[in-house]
Amino acid sequence: MASDNVLERMTARYNSMTRSNKKIADYIFNHRLQAQYLSITSLAEECGVAVATVTRFCRDLGFGGYNTFKLALAKSGLTDEGHVEEYAKEAEAEDSTFEDLLNRLYSRHTSAIAQTMAKLNGRDVRRAVDILASANRVLCMGQGGSLVAAMSMWTRFATVTPKFQCIQDSHMQAMTAALLSEDDAIVYFSYSGATREALDNLEIARKRRAKLILVTHFPNSPAAESADVVILCGPIEDPRQSGSMYIKISQMFIVDVLYNEYCRVTKNSDEDREITADALQIKKCEKGTEK
Repeated sequence: MASDNVLERMTARYNSMTRSNKKIADYIFNHRLQAQYLSITSLAEECGVAVATVTRFCRDLGFGGYNTFKLALAKSGLTDEGHVEEYAKEAEAEDSTFEDLLNRLYSRHTSAIAQTMAKLNGRDVRRAVDILASANRVLCMGQGGSLVAAMSMWTRFATVTPKFQCIQDSHMQAMTAALLSEDDAIVYFSYSGATREALDNLEIARKRRAKLILVTHFPNSPAAESADVVILCGPIEDPRQSGSMYIKISQMFIVDVLYNEYCRVTKNSDEDREITADALQIKKCEKGTEK
C-alpha cells in the first residue's frame, strides 16, 4: 500500500482509476468530513454511481468493505495534512481579498517545508550524500513538475562539482541509464513514485548496478522498492492539482539540504564555490562592459 492514510492511497491511485471511481474520489476529496458519516447508499447517490461501484472502490484501495473504508477516512482527519480540503474552500472563496490569498499561499508553502522536515531522516540524508560524494557521475531525473527539481539540483551542485547532469527527455534518460556503471548514481524526483517512465528508467539503471536515490512522497511506492535510498517530501497533493508549487518547494528544500550536507562533508567545496562565483562575476562584468 502507498500509505496507511486513505487520502494518500486515493492520491497515489487516482490517475489509474476508472471514471466512476474518480467520481467517488473527487467527492471525498471535496467533502471528506461529510463523507465519513454517509451510508454506502447515500455516498453512491451523491456521486451518481451504483452501490456496487462504491464497494469495488473500497476494495480497490485495499479495504475489506465500506465500513472499514469509512473508519480509515475518519482516522485520516486526525493527520495534519489537510491541503486537499483547502482547494474546495479556496474555490468557494470568490470574495476573498488579495491579502487572504497571500496568507493562504504563505501558510501552505511554510507548511510544506515543515512537513518535509518532519519526514526527513538524517541517516537517509547521510547515506544519499555518501552516494553522491563517491559517484563518478550523478544523473538528475524527473518527469513533469518533478523535472524542475531535477534541473535545480543540477544547477545547484554545478557550483561545486562538474559530475552532476540533468537528463530531461525520457528517451535520453533511458539511453543514458543503459550506459551507467556501479560507480554512477541517479537522483530521481517522483512525487508518486509510480510513473511509468520512472519505473522503466530505474529498472534499466538497476540492471547496470548504479546507485539509486529516490525523492518521493510515498515510502512504499513501486519505485521505492528498487531505490538504495528513499527521501520523503511534502504534504498530500490533490491529484487534480498536479504540479502544485508547494510540492516543488518541498522538493527544492530537499535539494538544498543535500547540497549543504554535501558541501559540509566534502573537501574543497568552499574553494570550488569561490571559483564558480568568480567565473559568474566575470560574466556579469563583461555584460556590464558591453552596455
